[in-house]
Amino acid sequence: MLTELHIRDLAIITEVHLQLGSAFNVLTGETGAGKSIILDAVSLILGGRADTTLIRAGCEKATVEATFELTKAVWARLHPLLDEEELVHEDDPRLLVITREVRANGRNMGRINGQKVTLTLMRQIGDELIGIHGQGEHLALLEARSHLPLLDAYAGLDEERGKLTAVVKQLRHKEKELADLRRDERTREQQQDMFRFQIEEIEAANLQPDEEDELRTERNRLANMEQLAQNSAAAYAILSSDFGDGDVPSVSDLLGEVEAAIAVLAKLDDSQAELLGRVQGLLSEFNDVSAEVRDYHENLEHDPQRLSYIEERLELINRLKRKYGDSINEILATRDHAAAQLDKIENSGERINTLTQEIERDLRTIGQMGQALSHKRQAAAKKLSHTIETELKDLKMNAQFGVDFQHDTAVPLETGAYVNDQRLTFDHTGLDRVEFLISANPGEPLKSMAKVASGGETARLMLALKTALAQADHTPTLIFDEIDQGIGGRIGSIVGHKLWSLTKSEHQVIVVTHLPQMASFGDTHFHVSKQVVTGRTQTSVTQLDHQARVLELGAMLGTKDDLAKVGGRSLLQEAAEAKK
Repeated sequence: MLTELHIRDLAIITEVHLQLGSAFNVLTGETGAGKSIILDAVSLILGGRADTTLIRAGCEKATVEATFELTKAVWARLHPLLDEEELVHEDDPRLLVITREVRANGRNMGRINGQKVTLTLMRQIGDELIGIHGQGEHLALLEARSHLPLLDAYAGLDEERGKLTAVVKQLRHKEKELADLRRDERTREQQQDMFRFQIEEIEAANLQPDEEDELRTERNRLANMEQLAQNSAAAYAILSSDFGDGDVPSVSDLLGEVEAAIAVLAKLDDSQAELLGRVQGLLSEFNDVSAEVRDYHENLEHDPQRLSYIEERLELINRLKRKYGDSINEILATRDHAAAQLDKIENSGERINTLTQEIERDLRTIGQMGQALSHKRQAAAKKLSHTIETELKDLKMNAQFGVDFQHDTAVPLETGAYVNDQRLTFDHTGLDRVEFLISANPGEPLKSMAKVASGGETARLMLALKTALAQADHTPTLIFDEIDQGIGGRIGSIVGHKLWSLTKSEHQVIVVTHLPQMASFGDTHFHVSKQVVTGRTQTSVTQLDHQARVLELGAMLGTKDDLAKVGGRSLLQEAAEAKK
């Protein structure tokens, strides 16, 4: 439920703060006062398109903030998403605050409970919170393609249709794979030759994952063998007397003399015992280093043949990298992919048989699911027809409403779903082509709504459809924007009562209207007006008390003074009686 709406610097609105009621809210006011701007603001917080021209002249940004209190049902639907995105309100989990900023530099920002979110996420959440029904829907509802989704929503079949859609999607993937397998035989043979060559070439190289780094290290050592031998010999000669000049003491000899001298110190002075231990440890470590240098030098071996082999091996790896990937791991992955594709091609005959059988089973499954869905739709269509005819009678329109179902034979036949002895066309929605029909005059046959209904009849028909479908709508807040177009005052009170009755099915209803008869049913009434303040036009919204409502309704009737009060009171009394 939308509890608060705060708008700042949007079009001719400087600042407006609405505290909406939980039931039937009406907004009235002269044409051009700014009612549509309020709906633009709601559209923004639902993730609608932002236009910098909406920003009030002279301002850097426009801001809209909406506060929602989530019902148990809506909380159950939204909680997993809010929790996943870490958007749950810290103080009250059922509180949702959505903010939208539109900046003059073209940037706009959306927040939910203070956290930045994408517009896609705003739309996803907004769709669960508010449904806007505007004048533009009149034309959309006349199009046959919109009728099946409306019927499914009314019948509560979205989940079942989703399951059928999943099977159809799975079938389409299999059909594509089958078509790929049945491509020209020469193409498959060419692919086989290519994949075999790739596999043989890579396997012949017998590559190892870490081989390249090891080979480069070894090549570097072999290529610099002369320098390695010279420097290791020189180092050992300095460290040890074995290779050195007998007249020049080695580092080993010198350290030995240091140890002997420190040993005398330690014998004469106990405080030097620790120092002796350290010198002896240093001498031991030094001898280890000397031995390692000697072993390294003795194991050095000049091997031109090994160096040549490594150079050839690295060149082979580089050649394979140029063809199959940037590393040995990528080359091996290319081999594995080629092997999988080759296996797929070599076993294509078996796979074709398997896919053919699976496609046949899927077509039978789709036929069964589609037929079951069609039966439920037809049952719901009868109920919807009765409901809409009742709604139309209330709206003083003695009309007959029907839902036409069409099923088409598949061409070619083998592509169709199995339904009894038939093969029928289908798509992700099932087997049915659905269209709403109407007979506006008794005795006339049912025909397409677009061809039969007049302007006034279309308005009433659309209202009847919306009222009937809204009862099955799980969106908590329903907004109706001037749907009274083409509706006269005599029917206005009936329309008002119908919209008010939606609040009894746990809907919050917000209506923008010019009809006083409809507005009289409001539980909360707002008046939208505009004034010139310090040379600039600005919109204000006032919540009306009882006395102000009397005057507003009277003014909407076109009366003044005492007559306005009498007319306004009369409308409110009639609405109160109807609500009882």
